[in-house]
Amino acid sequence: MPEHQQSHRSQRRYPPELRERAVRMVGEVAVEQGERHGAITRVARTLGIGDESLRKWVAQAEIDRGTRPGLSTVERERIRELERENFELRRANEILKSAAAFFGAELDRRSKR
Repeated sequence: MPEHQQSHRSQRRYPPELRERAVRMVGEVAVEQGERHGAITRVARTLGIGDESLRKWVAQAEIDRGTRPGLSTVERERIRELERENFELRRANEILKSAAAFFGAELDRRSKR
């Protein structure tokens, strides 16, 4: 397996409390500095997390607050649930089609006897 894929799969999951704290700190640092430029990098280094992870968390928090366009966390989760449900329904439908074809063929054989 290529090294970049392996490191991607072994990424750590950060606890929600750390995410919330980090996002809040970015806002505080931005206010202190009078601008947001560099706040994400500074907070990420302070907390030992990736810049890009923190950048995504901040963007998602802004979407959830309604200050930035995009799908909220609740909407994303609902879409995931609907996709799972859709997958299960399609699978169940295929099973029912197969069963109907099997029993239809069985009845057809019996009626020809």
